[in-house]
Amino acid sequence: MIPVTKSFLPPLYEYMAQVKRAYDNEWLTNRGELVLELEQKLTDYLGLEDSKILITNNGTIPLQIALKLLGNGGEIITTPFSYIATTATIVWESCTPVFVDIHPEYLTIDETKIEAAITPNTTCILATHVFGNPCNIEAIQAIADKHNLKVIYDAAHCFGVKYNGKSIFEYGDVSTCSFHATKLFHTGEGGALFCKDPELFHKLFYSHNFGHNGPSDFHGVGINGKISELQAAMGLSVLPHMDEILEKRKSIIDLYNKTIDFSNFSTMKVRERTEWNYSYYPVMFDSEETLLKVLADFNENDIFPRRYFYPSLNTLNYVQSTELLVAESISLRVLCLPLYHSLNHSIAINITQLIN
Repeated sequence: MIPVTKSFLPPLYEYMAQVKRAYDNEWLTNRGELVLELEQKLTDYLGLEDSKILITNNGTIPLQIALKLLGNGGEIITTPFSYIATTATIVWESCTPVFVDIHPEYLTIDETKIEAAITPNTTCILATHVFGNPCNIEAIQAIADKHNLKVIYDAAHCFGVKYNGKSIFEYGDVSTCSFHATKLFHTGEGGALFCKDPELFHKLFYSHNFGHNGPSDFHGVGINGKISELQAAMGLSVLPHMDEILEKRKSIIDLYNKTIDFSNFSTMKVRERTEWNYSYYPVMFDSEETLLKVLADFNENDIFPRRYFYPSLNTLNYVQSTELLVAESISLRVLCLPLYHSLNHSIAINITQLIN
């Protein structure tokens, strides 16, 4: 079976060496030696200059904490083309998602439609860097500054992405990332918060640890977002292999770009001034009917791409329905092709032959 993705598993002896450190320390959670070391190594690897990192136990908790602190129960302008966690978190934190359509080539939120959606109840813009492709960061920040709004970026797919020569995590009031097992860099299950403002970072920090300021003092309400030493051990084992992972994924994407017949399909346009991370390979068909036919052909050949993102989030049954023509159309026609570090080139060629 050829799945849409596979987790990178470092050599077992490398992982066990990190786990042994946790055993020797007799410290399994509450920000032990491995967690602190991983945060420092990620800071160095990502080239963080102004932002600080706080790693967490999954990739959704960062969005929840950011919205708890910045959303204030208001309206959150957001994209309908993202993983369901983006919208679900807004609703979970007692805020109201207000959807605007997406750009047909970049697939990110259409910044030209944001201002028309702002009301006196708007508190935040929550935008997703789709498939690692940055939003129009400058335009979004200008709108936020003009209307005194906070900006949260769902950067779940963005590990290693740079924009204008800086880490993508340097932008917005808060950026978040996922370290889920299917991501480029992973801790099995995990995530991270990134923030430049020291005061806000302090709030994010105590919010992820039940509000603790020391063993018996509390700053405010909090939740349990702490990552364990065993998760950090996986991250410390994966990180040294990132160059290899990226190189192999790039080779598959280069092959796809060279051999797919784009007279019948299109793929995402990567935004200018972006150092991309080769995280996903979306293909847009002319219709859902064509997609379903190709998908059936793939499945018959034991190949399992994914309809990602589908459905358009503005059609969920727990949000106010709004017609968004671009997002709804693309969500019906988009398919992510298999892409992972160990995908054989001969199989990738077979995939392109089938799709062509």
